Amino acid sequence: MASSAVIKLACAVLLCIVVAAPYAEAGITCGMVSSKLAPCIGYLKGGPLGGGCCGGIKALNAAAATTPDRKTACNCLKSAANAIKGINYGKAAGLPGMCGVHIPYAISPSTNCNAVH
Repeated sequence: MASSAVIKLACAVLLCIVVAAPYAEAGITCGMVSSKLAPCIGYLKGGPLGGGCCGGIKALNAAAATTPDRKTACNCLKSAANAIKGINYGKAAGLPGMCGVHIPYAISPSTNCNAVH
């Protein structure tokens, strides 16, 4: 079962790398997004909030200082969320606030990342 989760995470990271290619000028990559948020996956699937989750969210938020970075992070989040089955999107939307972080868009598969500023 654990190897299945690792394979899904690896697929999500690979998918994020492919999605990030058009955003190469941005400082953030989908690999960075995936690695920072990997500790949150268990929580988003119904488990307890892991110790590294909020730290990863805070680090990612600090790294997304420009509009292109925020757009890239948004697209990476959407791709990863679609690739990982069983994500509770209500928990995903509330996670930044739980960690004391404000982001300028909702974490949702329906978010229009092109509208992110």
